[in-house]
Amino acid sequence: MLTTLRIKNLALVEDLTLELQPGYNAITGETGAGKSIIIGALNLVLGERANRGLIRSGADQCTVEAVVDLRRVKAPLAALLDEHGLEPCDDHQLLLKRVFSSSGSNKQFINGSPTTLNVLAAVGDWLVDMHGPHDHQSLLHPSRQLALLDAFAGSESDVQTFGDLLASRAQIETAKADLVVDEQTYQQRLDLLRFQVREINEANLNPDEDEELNAEHQRASNASELIETAQHAINLLDDDDDSLVARLGQLGQQINALHRLDEGTGGLVELNGQVNSLLRDLHSELDAYAERVEVDPARLMELNERVELFQSLKRKYGPDIEDVIVFGQNAADELHTLESRDAELERLNAELVTLDTKIQKAGAKISKSRAKVVEKLGKSVVRQLRDLGFKQSHFAAALSRVDTPSATGFDRVEFQFAPNVGEPPQSLREIASSGEMARVMLAIKTVLAAEDRIPVLIFDEVDANVGGETAHVVGEKMRAISKNRQVLCITHLPQVAAVADHHLLVTKSVSAKRTITTIEGVDGEERVSELARMLGGKGDMPKKHAEELLSGVGAG
Repeated sequence: MLTTLRIKNLALVEDLTLELQPGYNAITGETGAGKSIIIGALNLVLGERANRGLIRSGADQCTVEAVVDLRRVKAPLAALLDEHGLEPCDDHQLLLKRVFSSSGSNKQFINGSPTTLNVLAAVGDWLVDMHGPHDHQSLLHPSRQLALLDAFAGSESDVQTFGDLLASRAQIETAKADLVVDEQTYQQRLDLLRFQVREINEANLNPDEDEELNAEHQRASNASELIETAQHAINLLDDDDDSLVARLGQLGQQINALHRLDEGTGGLVELNGQVNSLLRDLHSELDAYAERVEVDPARLMELNERVELFQSLKRKYGPDIEDVIVFGQNAADELHTLESRDAELERLNAELVTLDTKIQKAGAKISKSRAKVVEKLGKSVVRQLRDLGFKQSHFAAALSRVDTPSATGFDRVEFQFAPNVGEPPQSLREIASSGEMARVMLAIKTVLAAEDRIPVLIFDEVDANVGGETAHVVGEKMRAISKNRQVLCITHLPQVAAVADHHLLVTKSVSAKRTITTIEGVDGEERVSELARMLGGKGDMPKKHAEELLSGVGAG
């Protein structure tokens, strides 16, 4: 559900934070107060193109932020966020932010990570459905209509299976395409692979050898200098009367003299003994090292050749020897596949035959499920439409077969509607009246409320050309939908607003010679007063009528 909407410097709104509640939220206010600003703000934070003329006069930029609680959302948003490298939700809270300035800059964020308008819109498509004179209406898209039909038919898992089968078939077709090439290209590829596999195999590579080889090559290349340097170090230790060993002997005499005069210097005698021992160990290690280092031109030549081979292989096949080994293994696998091309093609063709049979069977099952419920869906929606004032309307889900299957099967669906007797049904997208559109959407949502995954429904102008008893029905249907979804309804009808769980009032005022729109929740007497205003007057009668409307739904 949408929990928070913050709007800053949008049209008449200076800085407004709207806290929304679950269930049915009615939004009312006088004409021109700014109720449409909520719709505009949501459109912006859900990826609609920005109209910079909406930035409040005197401000440099406009900001819209929304917080959505995902605890009851069934949409695969976690995978969508991960796919686009966005931060995951913290404590089931999805944070959306949109900023655009008068200078032309445009920024959008999801969970604090910058993103594109397309990604923002893709996320929004799973979160909010707006019904009325607005474009953010998922039910106008044939793909979403088909998804709703499948939900109504209970065939969603079958559709997922079908999509997986189709994806497997595409992979096999790609593998076939890699094998089916002209003979010259085939022979050239074979020759190249054979050379690469032979070159890597003959190198007899070990993933640990690279580091050891470089170390040995460095020692062999500098053998003469290493021996000379070690010998010089040995000479410094013990070569003449001025060596470290000789001077350390003199030092020992002086320390022993100190000890004879002062027995408290025993620690110095001990330290001197340790230094002597360390120098003897150092002398021994230097001798042994100088003995190990060997000037071997033949071995150096071998090492040079091996190092050059490694460098050549890494230039061709990978930055590290491990990468070269993996490349060789992959090349060997491809070579084996190409050398047994005919057998591999036969195997792939056999898999395709098996998959095509499964695809046809799975597609037929889905089509049968859909065909079984389209009439039932149409009749259910028509019953809802009659309650909403369309006494002679017609609604149908027109199912047709496509030549090329998609991930959803062999069918396409088009929701069609005819509001009056004698009129041919038309696609929902072709209906001109926004009031008709909103009520059709309300009817469909009532039927499909338990199946539709979108958690937030917004109705604007749903009460256009509606009055009397139909207005009561409109309110009750939205209240029924709100048991499964959060509903926001902008309405002019008190009958529609009275049944809401929460009532938000939009007002317009003047402060410091500037017009400001504010939105606040109303309850108790304030709600009664607003409903009385909507009923058309002041005094006791409208107030009494308003109280009756509220008492009829147990609100107040």
